[in-house]
Amino acid sequence: MNNEGVDNSKRQFLTVAASAVGAVGAAFVAVPFVSSMQPSARAQAAGAPVEVDISKIEPGQLIRVKWRGRPVWVLRRTEQSLKDLASLDSQLRDPQSKESVQPQAAQNAARSIKPEYFVALGLCTHLGCVPTFRPEVAPEDLGSAWKGGFFCPCHGSRFDLAGRVYQGVPAPTNLDIPPYRYLSDTRIIIGDDEAKA
Repeated sequence: MNNEGVDNSKRQFLTVAASAVGAVGAAFVAVPFVSSMQPSARAQAAGAPVEVDISKIEPGQLIRVKWRGRPVWVLRRTEQSLKDLASLDSQLRDPQSKESVQPQAAQNAARSIKPEYFVALGLCTHLGCVPTFRPEVAPEDLGSAWKGGFFCPCHGSRFDLAGRVYQGVPAPTNLDIPPYRYLSDTRIIIGDDEAKA
């Protein structure tokens, strides 16, 4: 083979130009592919924090909202129900909530930022059934010691009005508390806490 008359600088230029064109083409192919892996606007909205107006909740009333497709309860507890919480400790599996999922601001006896308002995921920690709100005291089917709480109809787990699980039921831990914070005295935001603010 005869190398006379070969322009090496032209060969090098063509190699660099072909590489550059190839890199640009690969980028054009990759951008739509990577973009398709991002969550859609609808999916992002489904996981977004939810604002809740708590100004019209009466004492003893529970409202339900949805956050990330899951039910969240907001309960306004009465003074009596708050007093009753301390008397239940001996009947509970984890009365101090040491093994529970809850934000740091809600790590207290009432498991809430403000004792009056209890915010919890409305899903049993056993298999994810939705417990029923049973605020009545000593109903016939739950016994004379019942002071109000949540009852899971799937397998019989019981929780008090702070979402703490009773002993001897299938649920292994207390109800989960989602991250939340107060925007004002009458509005909370669920799915966001002060640590992220």
